[in-house]
Amino acid sequence: MLGSRTDIHIFDAVSVNGTRYCNEILLPYVRLFRGAMGLQFLFMDDNAPCHRTVAAEQLLESEDIERMDWPARSRISIPSSMYGIFLGRRLAACTLPPVTIRELRLVLQDEWAAMPQ
Repeated sequence: MLGSRTDIHIFDAVSVNGTRYCNEILLPYVRLFRGAMGLQFLFMDDNAPCHRTVAAEQLLESEDIERMDWPARSRISIPSSMYGIFLGRRLAACTLPPVTIRELRLVLQDEWAAMPQ
């Protein structure tokens, strides 16, 4: 697990709320990495509203997951945003851009797998 990456997680339709964030990100991914890394694990998110719900805070606390503090509207670049920029550029460079949601999902998965670590 360490030294590798997870599959890209693409949310299906509908917005992401605290419950979805807990069930689809924190429980299956973050908790797993925390278990693999032990006490030196420090979790970083981007302060999105769904990341700051009571449910998310309680889950992180119950799993003894320490979160890195980020000031609101920080100018410090968040590494996860760099992935979005990379994927956006790769999509823009497609000679045949995806037309359907299914095609977009497949292109994103392929580009994610090809992304250098």
